[in-house]
Amino acid sequence: MPNQIATLDFNDTFLSIEHLKASFPGHNVKVTVEDPALQIPPFRITFPVRSGKGKKRKDADVEDEDTEEAKTLIVEPHVIPNRGPYPYNQPKRNTIQFTHAQIEAIRAGMQPGLTMVVGPPGTGKTDVAVQIISNIYHNFPEQGTLIVTHSNQALNQLFEKIMALDIDERHLLRLGHGEEELETEKDFSRYGRVNYVLARRIELLEEVKRLQKSLGVPGDASYTCETAGYFFLYQVMSRWEEYISKVKNKGSTLPDVTEVSTFFPFHEYFANAPQPIFKGRSYEEDMEIAEGCFRHIKKIFTQLEEFRASELLRSGLDRSKYLLVKEAKIIAMTCTHAALKRHDLVKLGFKYDNILMEEAAQILEIETFIPLLLQNPQDGFSRLKRWIMIGDHHQLPPVIKNMAFQKYSNMEQSLFTRFVRVGVPTVDLDAQGRARASLCNLYNWRYKNLGNLPHVQLLPEFSTANAGLLYDFQLINVEDFQGVGESEPNPYFYQNLGEAEYVVALFMYMCLLGYPADKISILTTYNGQKHLIRDIINRRCGNNPLIGRPNKVTTVDRFQGQQNDYILLSLVRTRAVGHLRDVRRLVVAMSRARLGLYIFARVSLFQNCFELTPAFSQLTARPLHLHIIPTEPFPTTRKNGERPSHEVQIIKNMPQMANFVYNMYMHLIQTTHHYHQTLLQLPPAMVEEGEEVQNQETELETEEEAMTVQVDIIPSPTDTSCSQETPAFQTDTTPSQTETTASETGASSNPEASSNPEAIPALSETTTTVAGAVSAPAEAYTPQDATSAPEGTK
Repeated sequence: MPNQIATLDFNDTFLSIEHLKASFPGHNVKVTVEDPALQIPPFRITFPVRSGKGKKRKDADVEDEDTEEAKTLIVEPHVIPNRGPYPYNQPKRNTIQFTHAQIEAIRAGMQPGLTMVVGPPGTGKTDVAVQIISNIYHNFPEQGTLIVTHSNQALNQLFEKIMALDIDERHLLRLGHGEEELETEKDFSRYGRVNYVLARRIELLEEVKRLQKSLGVPGDASYTCETAGYFFLYQVMSRWEEYISKVKNKGSTLPDVTEVSTFFPFHEYFANAPQPIFKGRSYEEDMEIAEGCFRHIKKIFTQLEEFRASELLRSGLDRSKYLLVKEAKIIAMTCTHAALKRHDLVKLGFKYDNILMEEAAQILEIETFIPLLLQNPQDGFSRLKRWIMIGDHHQLPPVIKNMAFQKYSNMEQSLFTRFVRVGVPTVDLDAQGRARASLCNLYNWRYKNLGNLPHVQLLPEFSTANAGLLYDFQLINVEDFQGVGESEPNPYFYQNLGEAEYVVALFMYMCLLGYPADKISILTTYNGQKHLIRDIINRRCGNNPLIGRPNKVTTVDRFQGQQNDYILLSLVRTRAVGHLRDVRRLVVAMSRARLGLYIFARVSLFQNCFELTPAFSQLTARPLHLHIIPTEPFPTTRKNGERPSHEVQIIKNMPQMANFVYNMYMHLIQTTHHYHQTLLQLPPAMVEEGEEVQNQETELETEEEAMTVQVDIIPSPTDTSCSQETPAFQTDTTPSQTETTASETGASSNPEASSNPEAIPALSETTTTVAGAVSAPAEAYTPQDATSAPEGTK
């Protein structure tokens, strides 16, 4: 395009000159300096400028020269100026080694115009977006950038990564009400930024007071931002100019290196910096340090000048408006907030030059259009210079609840998808770093040339097997439980009790082996099943410190854009495939797990669905019964795909798994109790300090009481009074969602259990978690109907 910028500063995008050369294959990279020691980032790159019109040439040699010039990049390493002597003055650096495709997306995003980035799951879309924002911030410091996403969760992910880069936090602002979920102590909302400015103003005025005292200047220069500005102009600048006149180059001879330190006027102020400030090795080095110290001082007064408005504006609302219009350089909001507040933002005079949209394929066409119009034209023209859209049209589209609008008006097609379909050029990210290669194969057929990043093959966590489980992914067939498969107590409120109990039983089994509960998420394709699983977890293990709760129990649609190490997925349906027939929903479901994916479904139904064949053909190639290794604690050293040294057990149905987990839990409690009793019988000489024994006795008495309570949490599996909603190893009442619909499903609840409100007593908070600490022979807690796997099982 004719408006392309020839030279761009990539700041910390590249980690080394080798990384830069690998990022531009097929190009001739010319570095302006020959010394390899000076070929270090950051780099400025000059790209060849393509002329809009070409002329026909008859000379083949001339054509070859033009082709070579078009592939030549001029790389200029440059040094970031010294920012001061303190450790926090050092700039934050990017640590991600971007791939060739990611570098191309970053380069395109820095250029004016429309940039579209298609990013499959796990390909680093957020990292690319953050680096584009950082590079624009440093290349064009006077320009404002607007970030728009579909969800608050995506906005939080962006902000957490933006804070890790070299961006001054006073230029960040978050609009909306989703900042409460941001996992940081800093508040980037409007009033959070106002409070930051006021607190920062006081800190800087204290620094001015300390500087004034170090220079021996009388008066109260730190009274306001205005007085501080006069102090800088008349006292600080005059001393610095006098210092420069003494130590600057005089003719052809360099001044003595000791003069740089001797005449420096701010020694006392920087007395709290790491000493010595000046190294004394060379004039150039010490002079750069002196200039860095002055930059540190100058930045204090620059910020105070920007904060001066907070002294004049008295109300928090006025201060927040000033920050939005004048101070903030990177403003973030959801597309919903942009639609709600458009009138107020335009009236306020809000301006921005660049817009970046994350999750663009999930945003409605009208919601994509509104953020482009949050400002008035300037001199009859739009100020907008860059529009970066990042998304994946192979994942779930926007949600349209009205079926007529969705199907016949095609309203669920996002503008991002429309652009892709009409042939707008895109940058496709082609390497994922989220999941094991075997898990990636379940969905990479949907994308063009989707591969794996090198660390997927190299890191131990991707090559190590999942402890206690034979396979890293498995499709587990779930038949009807007590004659019932899926149920529909309310229209479209689908539930499947057998799958829900099976999923929770596997979750409890994994936690008893030692898996961290927060590394496991339970997903389902329907809201009804989500509520049922949550109720079962509350009854089974929610308050048990040996097990706990999973990280998330939610639907596939809600979990888009998130990930976890282990995913347990319930597909619910047994009569019809339902909305999983949409391949985009299948891609999202299969791509959420990093290390393990376990799917519970009616295999005979889903394997006959043509749309799902590429994924289910891989799933059904493995056994359809759950294969576990109960004597293998977490973590394991077994490699993925390696035959285990422990015995493999085959679980054929949900009641068998429920009995197995119950027996395993009881054995763990008894073994732990015996261990503590043995510890109490040790002679005092074997204990380092006598007081420890007394402390242990007190703690163990409390633990014994808690263990007695824990035994009641998982009732005996021998109770036969259970109904369809109550599986074989549970005598409590059914989950609340199922209780309200028992009459509709034709099932009866247990009156004896429901009349006992204290069936699950509260647990002691002092219980010590010992899950995974004790391993025992498999026969110690194997149900009678458990089956060992044949020796040839892999």
